[in-house]
Amino acid sequence: MNSIIRHIIIAMACLLALPAAALSTGQRADSAYNEENFRQAAQLYTEALAESGPDALLYYNLGNSYYRLGNVGRAIANYERALKVDPSFDDARTNRDFVLSRIDNLPEDDSTFLNNLHHSIIAWASPNVWAISAALLFVLLLVMVGIYIFGNGVMLRKTGFFGGIIVLALTIYVMVLAYSSASGSTDHSQAVVIVPVTNLNTVPRTPKSTSDKIIPMPEGARLQIIDSLATPGDRQAAKWYDVKINNSSRAWVNASHVERI
Repeated sequence: MNSIIRHIIIAMACLLALPAAALSTGQRADSAYNEENFRQAAQLYTEALAESGPDALLYYNLGNSYYRLGNVGRAIANYERALKVDPSFDDARTNRDFVLSRIDNLPEDDSTFLNNLHHSIIAWASPNVWAISAALLFVLLLVMVGIYIFGNGVMLRKTGFFGGIIVLALTIYVMVLAYSSASGSTDHSQAVVIVPVTNLNTVPRTPKSTSDKIIPMPEGARLQIIDSLATPGDRQAAKWYDVKINNSSRAWVNASHVERI
């Protein structure tokens, strides 16, 4: 009798444990976030990403967790990753821009109007959508060529000719958008400062004099990595990145102070 009761208790315990075990890592991360346990949520979202691979929503939620923990650098880095996976993810863009607006002394953006416009258009859709759009435009181009070659009447042939020129230009530009969007999603040369402040140096080493130091760079600043260098002679044996600031100034930054996106 006691044995039967013991087996019943064990079976009930297993049944009660099933719902918790059935929850995915992402769902447990959501629960931790809703319970305002942001540190555990960040850890679980990181584990979920390791299990699933790049996922825009998981990066977004991880960014929200880091922001609630006060780690604005890692928050921005993960919003940027979400946008690399899905450039049309407006919530990630809105949160990133909000966090950036609260940071003082960020480097000024020296991008041209046309460059900013081009990147804004890229953000309208994913690489696959741009690629499909280019393919559809190419089909339309063939239709225009057919109208020009086989059309009856001057007006119809003019429509095919000038329409073909317009569609050809659109096809080429959309192909450029598809390529730019796809290459941006696999480009890991961008990095974000994840410490409260770091110094950009003229040489790849811990500053030994004021001449080694250029300017302090705040947490959340975005840098472009050009090259890397390990310096065993440095007392910290650190790895350094050769970086660009706004596509102009060059400097060195301690690799442990930034995170690639």
